[in-house]
Parts: sequence; structure tokens; C-alpha cells
Amino acid sequence: MTDSDVRWVIEARPWGDPAGAALRKEQRVELDARYGSDDHEPGPLPTAADIDHFLIAVDPVSGVTLGCGALRQLDGTSAEVKRMYVVPHARGTGVATAVLRALEVAAVERGWTTIRLETGTAQPDAQRFYEREGYARIPLFGVYIGSPVSICYERALI
Repeated sequence: MTDSDVRWVIEARPWGDPAGAALRKEQRVELDARYGSDDHEPGPLPTAADIDHFLIAVDPVSGVTLGCGALRQLDGTSAEVKRMYVVPHARGTGVATAVLRALEVAAVERGWTTIRLETGTAQPDAQRFYEREGYARIPLFGVYIGSPVSICYERALI
């Protein structure tokens, strides 16, 4: 692979990084439109205080951000994927898979053997993605228990 073949790079950044904040805002606007309101996320919003690892995919030539994802530790052996998002023009290119795999590697490096996540009923594309990537649907967990718009998944990493 040559430098010209690299379509994106994945970088760890602080939660407060401006490019990451812009991606999360884009995600929020898209989800608000899908759900018809801004009341579609059970539980506390992720913050710098509870996000353990945040990644951004960047086009190395233009510097344009393409996607992001984060990990929040749930307990001693598991973490939750938060704010997984890819900009519309980069969907279907492999960015989402690359970010997810990088999050999984980061989880294993931290000694976490299971990843869980929540997506929503108005996100069939996300449901198909996680299932294709080896995540199995599980009962709602934690703050998502009882949520009418939540669907949860899990994958054992080791």
C-alpha cells in the first residue's frame, strides 16, 4: 500500500476536540430528524468525564473528518460504543468498519473482553451494520432497559 492508497487515517483525539464535536453535532441533527424529536437517547449523554477513548477518521489529503466513535467503560471487562457516526458521503467506504475495529483493538488493550452498544429502532442501517460486523442482539441493558426506541448488541472480543 502506498501513501496515495490511504483513504483515511484513524486518530485518537480528546473528547472535546472541535472536529469531534462537529461530527457529534451532525449525528445529533440526523438522529433528531429520523426520530422526529430530540428525545431519543435514554440515559446520560456521554461527556469527557466518562468517555475512555475517542477516535476520528480523517481524510489524510484534505483533512476532512469522515467519522468517529468512542468507548465508555461499563465495568471491569466491558465497554460500550458511543457516538459511532460516519458522514453521509463516506458511508459504504469502510470507514465505519475501520473505526469499529480500532475501537475493538483499544478495548482489548484496556483488558475489556466484551463490547456492548445501543442503537435505535429508526436506525435499520446501523442494525444491519452491527449484525454484519458480528454483533448479536441482546436484551436491553443499563439505562436502556424499558426504552421503546432502543435496540442493544454485544460482541465478545476474546
